Order: sequence, then structure tokens, then C-alpha cells
Amino acid sequence: MELFGYSLQEIYLFGLIIGGIFTLLYILFGDILEGIFEAIPDGVLNPTLIFSFVTIFSATGYLFEKLSPLNSFIVFMISVILALFSVILLNIFVLIPLRSAEESIVFTEDDLKGRLGKVIISIPEDGFGEVVLEGNSGTLSMSAKSFDDDPIPYDKEVLVIDVKESVLYVKAYDSFN
Repeated sequence: MELFGYSLQEIYLFGLIIGGIFTLLYILFGDILEGIFEAIPDGVLNPTLIFSFVTIFSATGYLFEKLSPLNSFIVFMISVILALFSVILLNIFVLIPLRSAEESIVFTEDDLKGRLGKVIISIPEDGFGEVVLEGNSGTLSMSAKSFDDDPIPYDKEVLVIDVKESVLYVKAYDSFN
């Protein structure tokens, strides 16, 4: 069967090549497109899903036209169904989990104020030690200095009072009880 003077096999091959080129360009310049597509709500027009659909549709159409004796309409329907099924699986099992996992674990020094930690290297009078802070995003170990210049022993629970130049200024926590 021919369409626009080309066989369907050639059209599927052109679609595969064009889909592959656009996928490669999207990988290289995706940040620009993400900015353009940001105005559109999530899930409506996702370039990853569009390029995946075109590539899978063209590849299955080309292979079925080349290797099977099936009617062109049946090949078209099989290609659409396989591409839709693959894109739905890609979205559910890859893209949605990645989108929800994009939460940053970056913190500012102000975020650390008021948190409880534990001394892992004792803090001497007028000296530095080390405190570990545990949270949802993991464990953070930072240099620490006593806020009142009092010594704080190992394994003592402390409260972060201030943070300056990546140094925690802490106070023993039991002094607040």
C-alpha cells in the first residue's frame, strides 16, 4: 500500500528516523523545551511521551510491515496499541516516580537552627568538635562550637542555636529542661 507516493514501510522508517532525531535533540536541549512546556499543566503534553510514542509506533509499524504478511490497517492498529501501552507503562513506572523524586535535599544554614543533634567528636572549651544531625533527607555531620564556650562531651544531645560559616553553634540540650 502506498501513501503520498511512498510505501507504508518507508513512511514508518521516516517516522522512526525523525522520532530518533527529535529524541536526541530533546536529550541535548531538553532544558529549553522544559521551560517552554512549563506553562502547560503536567501530563497534557509531555515531550518525552510524545517522542516515545512516535518512535515506538514507527518502529513497530516498520517491523510489522517488513516482516509480517498482515494487512496494513492491522499493522497500523497493532502499532498504535503497542505504542500507547508502552507510553502508559513508561509514564506510570518511570516518569511519575521520577517527577515525585525530584525533591531537593538542599538545605540552608537557617534550616539547621533549632534542630537537635548528637555530638560525635567532643567539643572542648573555646574549640571545635563535630555534631551529627539526622533528618528525613539523611544524616548530616558538621563542625560545631559551643555557643557559651562550655565543653560538651561525646554523645551529648545538643540544640543548634546559630550557624555561621558552616559551623554550628550549639548548646547542651538538657540545660533547657
